[in-house]
Amino acid sequence: MNQSGLAAASLHDWLRLTLIPGIGGESQRKLLAAFGLPEQIFAAGHLAHRKVIASKADLLVDVDHAALERKIAATLEWAAQPGCHIITLDDGRYPPQLLEIPDPPTLLYVRGDPALLLRPALAVVGSRNATPQGLKIAEDFARTLAAAGLTIVSGLALGIDAAAHRGGLLAGTGAGSTAAVIGTGADRLYPARNQDLARQIGEQGVIVSEFPLGTPAAAANFPRRNRIISGLVRGVLVVEAATESGSLITARLAGEQGREVFAIPGSIHSPLSRGCHRLIKQGAKLVESAQDILEELGAWSPPAPISATPATSAESDANPEPFAATNDHAAQVLAQLGHAPCTLDELAERTSLSADTLLALLLDLELAGRIAPLPGNRYQQLG
Repeated sequence: MNQSGLAAASLHDWLRLTLIPGIGGESQRKLLAAFGLPEQIFAAGHLAHRKVIASKADLLVDVDHAALERKIAATLEWAAQPGCHIITLDDGRYPPQLLEIPDPPTLLYVRGDPALLLRPALAVVGSRNATPQGLKIAEDFARTLAAAGLTIVSGLALGIDAAAHRGGLLAGTGAGSTAAVIGTGADRLYPARNQDLARQIGEQGVIVSEFPLGTPAAAANFPRRNRIISGLVRGVLVVEAATESGSLITARLAGEQGREVFAIPGSIHSPLSRGCHRLIKQGAKLVESAQDILEELGAWSPPAPISATPATSAESDANPEPFAATNDHAAQVLAQLGHAPCTLDELAERTSLSADTLLALLLDLELAGRIAPLPGNRYQQLG
């Protein structure tokens, strides 16, 4: 079993404590504080339990023991598989920074390399409906910061989270890589569109969950997992976020936990910049480069060069060669487009070019990787 010598009987008791329905994290911590290790909790007896957790102690007795044992057995079988781990509060592999938060998980279900959870880390979070420029920024920042030795932590959601994980993986073997904190059981891959990415993270990074195996996606689980994202890291970088974004929950938790909060500014016209601008107004540090973050955290040397590896077709598409404007009109379009989303009509007015001419130029620029189309017949410059 991948448990660093943790006795099977001891792990059985840890699972028993955490899998009894109704005995949540707060009750678990109270019992552990009062009695010590789980085996000592269960040896203490019902009356002693009631003095600590009152009527909830009845749940330790009124439980379907046969069903509980089946669930424990299935979990132990999962933990015996290569790359699967269960890390308890008394395990040396438990991330020490998580112990600093008010409600650390009693145990963690881990797929991949648990050592990544002990490295200095930075969370990169943002909108699920990110712009192409936001996705590129997230991936580029994550790649540079991972190459500098940071583990890039995010939540495996669509958009900025996924781009951050990809950047962490692109840093190469021996660099910071990436950790995905999920809101389902560690045996579930969610969302479906990120299943291939999740498998790659399980092989080259690490996936973490506090939820029992088999836990499906539920709305209440995702805000709860955010405290683990912020708890694992030295700081949180928000790339794009609307004013109601869940990323702002992670940023707020980071501030409450004493972590640094960073935000990337954007166009005053973009709804996805407003959350970042609010954070900056509230004291988050405005960043324009990955070096800004490394200097602020102050624990690493400048980023090491990323190891040269043959680029896949996907990497080549994501990192095109610099575009050389083929004529003055193309350069004019880029200059007038600026860095805020712009409609075709607005570009026509700024450049005095016809719609047909503009569309041809925009197509060339899009194929060259210099701009990206957005909903609403708008365009945005990349980089």
